[in-house]
Amino acid sequence: MSDRVVVALDVGGTGMKCALVRPDGVVVRSERHPTDAARGPAAVVGTILEVAGGLADKARADGLAPIAVGIAVPGVVDEARGVAVWSANVGFRDVPLRDLTVKRLGLPTALGHDVRVGGLAEARLGAGRGTGHVLFVAIGTGIAAAHVVDGKAAVGAHGAAGEIGHILVRPDGPRCGCGRPGCLEAVASAAAIGRRYAELGGKTTDAPVTAAEVAERAAAGEPLAGQVWQEAVEALADGLASGQALFDVATIVLGGGLAQAGDRLLTPLRAALHERMTFHREPQLVAAALGDEAGCLGAALLALDAVGVRDHQEKR
Repeated sequence: MSDRVVVALDVGGTGMKCALVRPDGVVVRSERHPTDAARGPAAVVGTILEVAGGLADKARADGLAPIAVGIAVPGVVDEARGVAVWSANVGFRDVPLRDLTVKRLGLPTALGHDVRVGGLAEARLGAGRGTGHVLFVAIGTGIAAAHVVDGKAAVGAHGAAGEIGHILVRPDGPRCGCGRPGCLEAVASAAAIGRRYAELGGKTTDAPVTAAEVAERAAAGEPLAGQVWQEAVEALADGLASGQALFDVATIVLGGGLAQAGDRLLTPLRAALHERMTFHREPQLVAAALGDEAGCLGAALLALDAVGVRDHQEKR
């Protein structure tokens, strides 16, 4: 039993995190490779297949038995058909990635959405483990979520469940990349926080100010940074309160770059969320525990589930 592994890939716009993972959730080999999305989607698919095949070969060379493949990609994913429907980051348009992988490697393959598999990992192996109902919210350049119930992430009728970043929180707010003004993502993502600070006159150099720098300046008592940070916290609280009203989860796990602010984010956000709770039960609000390994581990979970191995999360 201990010689079985799955091949897991978490594909991003610039790089992919890859691993061989045992059924108990232990990573026995990890690698990182450039995605080089600028080469075009066909080249990216070629790299994915080459890396996955290489990992399977390395597993066999080490006396291990690869039993399945799990791949996580950004964008819109049809998990039932195993198709990467659309992705701005890597240029995918209706790519049958699951079937291509099965044909190349001869192994059962599962394809998932990067944020949903990250949420799956946090719910089953990380900060949400043991709580049953988890909302994982990734806050970085954008904002997206995964609703995980008893170890399964909701996909939605069209593969687009979890787009909490496009909840309307400020009708008169800045225009979102989706075209509508006032989305949560346009107000409270890491990118939005940096833009807001610059717009209000906080840009003092040619280099853009990051959300992390805004958080540091707010903590140091700078009034402008404090204002921008508080605006983001209030908007996030509105978005999370809407999520809690819809999903009634036990735990909200915050991941992504902004969550690295730690208590600078969590402490005021917990207070703001508490103020918004009426008859709804207040969820536990915690930081993600798995860091940038979550996507790769989640892809491994998808692969293990695809072949009916579900004892891993109990053993980690």
